[in-house]
Amino acid sequence: MLAPLLTLAFLVAPPHAKPRPATNHKDPVCGMTVPDTAPTVVVHGRTYRVCGKQCGEALEKQPAKYLEKDGTPKVEAKKK
Repeated sequence: MLAPLLTLAFLVAPPHAKPRPATNHKDPVCGMTVPDTAPTVVVHGRTYRVCGKQCGEALEKQPAKYLEKDGTPKVEAKKK
């Protein structure tokens, strides 16, 4: 009885949404300028460019420290 219900739930579930593309040009963690070809990480369904592995891991572990509630990097928000 449970197997058919799980199968049905799987079939009607929405497909995984693609992460939003990166738009930042400064690393959210260290503030370094990053090119379009920089490595990326996905946090809360949004892609961010980072300068390297350490900053990417820091952003994944503590997104609230580096991102505003709307997902804007705090580094970007400060310059406005």
